Amino acid sequence: MLLGIDVGTSGTKALLCTERGRVIATAMAEHPIQRPRPGWSEQRPADWWTSTVAAVRAAIRTSGRSGRQVRAVGLSGQMHGSVFLDRAGRVIRPALLWNDQRTAAQCAAIERAAGGQAALIRMVNNPALTGYTAPKILWLRDCEPRNFDRLAKVILPKDFIRLKLAGEYATDVADGSGTLLLDVRRRQWHRGLLAKLGLDADILPLLVESPDVTGVVRPAAADELGIAAGIPVVGGAGDQPAGAVGNGIVRAGVLSATIGTSGVLFAHSDRIVPNAQGNLQSFCHAVPGAWCVFGCMLSAGGSLQWLRDTLWPVEVERLRSRGRDPGELYPAMIDEAATAPSGSSGLVFLPYLTGERCPYADPQARGAFVGLTARHRRGHLVRAVLEGITFGLRDQVDLTRSGGVTIRRVRTGGGGARSRFWRRMQADMFGTPVATINTSEGAAFGAAILAGVGAGVWSSVPQACAAAIREDEVVRPSRVVARVYDQLHPVFRELYVRLKCANAALGKMDR
Repeated sequence: MLLGIDVGTSGTKALLCTERGRVIATAMAEHPIQRPRPGWSEQRPADWWTSTVAAVRAAIRTSGRSGRQVRAVGLSGQMHGSVFLDRAGRVIRPALLWNDQRTAAQCAAIERAAGGQAALIRMVNNPALTGYTAPKILWLRDCEPRNFDRLAKVILPKDFIRLKLAGEYATDVADGSGTLLLDVRRRQWHRGLLAKLGLDADILPLLVESPDVTGVVRPAAADELGIAAGIPVVGGAGDQPAGAVGNGIVRAGVLSATIGTSGVLFAHSDRIVPNAQGNLQSFCHAVPGAWCVFGCMLSAGGSLQWLRDTLWPVEVERLRSRGRDPGELYPAMIDEAATAPSGSSGLVFLPYLTGERCPYADPQARGAFVGLTARHRRGHLVRAVLEGITFGLRDQVDLTRSGGVTIRRVRTGGGGARSRFWRRMQADMFGTPVATINTSEGAAFGAAILAGVGAGVWSSVPQACAAAIREDEVVRPSRVVARVYDQLHPVFRELYVRLKCANAALGKMDR
């Protein structure tokens, strides 16, 4: 068996698959999150190890096999988080997570030190964002100098599990890209930027490619997990690149569109993708010698959930009172949306209910229904929300294409993949076939695939994905409907521009 471990924000997932890529068991164990102040988000790395042990042991029990059949371990996890360690490898303080917002001043300081945002992007291909690791290191130096004086290493969340497993300080170039300290083009730490920030390169771990073996499982860790000692632990990847491997996004021309609460588009590229405006995240991929680009809209499925809770509150509460999932309402909602025509009879929804990240880095962006008339019914509202979400994803598709990335096919996942109606809408808006695949396990499966490549089960990541992943249903775009959306999309984009100043003013009144 191959073992994939994914350290998420709410819990750790363990996955076991065969050497043919067939998933035979998964398990999840939760771990807590601390919010000591507004905008702060922290976790104790020790809790990640506790949930890892619980998840791996549960997956082994579910598989009905011996843990000694595990041949290799792959790692994935939440990106950007900072684990601060002293010289003895002890945790100095709780880790600052990807969604921690305390580092705005440090982001500004990084841009100043680099010579401006444009200069920083030329160095590391990305702008300074509060979620990244580099500003967290500067925050430790600025705000907890005694802790900074103890600092010997900074590692990422999944790499703490590597340290527990194999006793090695290492990370992969895909996850390392999210620190804001990696020369993405050369796939090495950017010593020039480190010098400008006054940081010693020795605090950073060894860099490897994702399938590279970084060490072997030590006896003590093996005993805790219930697996054999001495098996290889590979580099792995952050959750986005590992999830892309798990979806087979490892060759040029294929893009994944994952619609959960947020909406993430991820594309493979055989060359580095320019990111002059900083709208996207342009990183090294988990495929050696390849790169990737991805973006995130904040309220994708979240917009549909908001509509459900707003227009169907009685039904939602009834389901919850019976211990059932309110998500059971979505198929009926989408059936109602299908009664409205493409374009929702001139009704447009802007899906910016929690601000936006891509293609607009605008925390003051707001949602809106525009074009509402007395003839619109509930079905129009639902369809307009679905179309608004998908238009937001199309903005990311267009932005990706503008970077020179070819998109011939989209593989869809998350809640947006369950409805054939919504898959067809995506095909019509993106102008490409949209496919579902035979697995929905994401990052943990990608980590297991990377483990298999490192152990020699497969010769390369693309070869592994070709063996383990297949497309199921493929929906092709309708030229007639696509023309409707091509005419409506510029209106959708213009509405954001027109309402931007009004939204800023309204935000000041929202107290």
